[in-house]
Amino acid sequence: MIEKFDVDTPFGKKRRLHIYLPNDYYESNEEYPVIYMYDGHNLYDDRDTTYGKSWGLADFLNNYDKKFIVVGIECSYDGYERLDEYCPYTLKNTFLGPRNGYGNKYMEWVVYQLKPMIDQKYRTIPFRECTGIAGSSMGGLMAYYTIMKFNQYFSKAACLSPSLALCHNELFNDFQNIKISPDTRVYFSFGTKETKSVDSIIKNLQEFHEDLLKRQASSYINIVLDGEHNEATWEKQNQIYFDYLWK
Repeated sequence: MIEKFDVDTPFGKKRRLHIYLPNDYYESNEEYPVIYMYDGHNLYDDRDTTYGKSWGLADFLNNYDKKFIVVGIECSYDGYERLDEYCPYTLKNTFLGPRNGYGNKYMEWVVYQLKPMIDQKYRTIPFRECTGIAGSSMGGLMAYYTIMKFNQYFSKAACLSPSLALCHNELFNDFQNIKISPDTRVYFSFGTKETKSVDSIIKNLQEFHEDLLKRQASSYINIVLDGEHNEATWEKQNQIYFDYLWK
C-alpha cells in the first residue's frame, strides 16, 4: 500500500512523501528495513510520474520475498531546483550548466529530521544495517554521495544511471580520507543506449567501484545491454539491486 503526505523541508517548501508499506503492515507487529529513494513520485504508479512510466516498485515488492518500507521523496518541480537539490557541490561549469549545490543540506534534513520522523511514525528497524538509499540519474549521484558522507546512517546504496561525471573530481577529493564500514554495499548501473560516450561512463564507474573495494566495501557494476536513461530500464533492475544489496 502507498501512503502520501507532505512534509516541510529546509528549503522553505513542502515535499510530498510516497511511502510504500507491506500490504499487511496494519495487521502485524513486524518491524521492517527502510530504503529512502529520490524522485519518489516515479516509483510506484504510472499516474504519478513525470513521464508516464514508473519503476513498478510497488508491484515488485508485493511479490518479493523480503518486506520493506520505502520512503519515496518527491522532487522539486520549480525550474532547475531539482538539479541544485540533487547536486552536493556548487559548480560553475558543468554539462548541466552552473549548479548551486544544496545536496549536503538536503541530506542533513533527511538524516536529522526526516529519518527520525519516519522511525517514530512507522515500525522501522532504524539501524544503519537495515537502512538503504537509492536513486537514478541525479538521484543516483545523491545516493552515492549519501552512502559515503552519511555512512554511519546508511549501509546500502543503489545508484542507477548515476550522474557522477557531473562532479567526479569533487567526489573523489571530498572522500579521499574518510573511512566507511566494510559492510557497505553499493550497486551501480548504466545502460548502453544512454549516451554515445558509454566507454567513458563505464571507466568513470569503474573508478568509483575500485575505490570502494580499496576501502574493503562491496560494489557491483551492472552494464545494461540496450538500457536507456528511463524508468522502464530502471524497473528491469529492481530484482537485481534488491538481491545484491539485501541478500
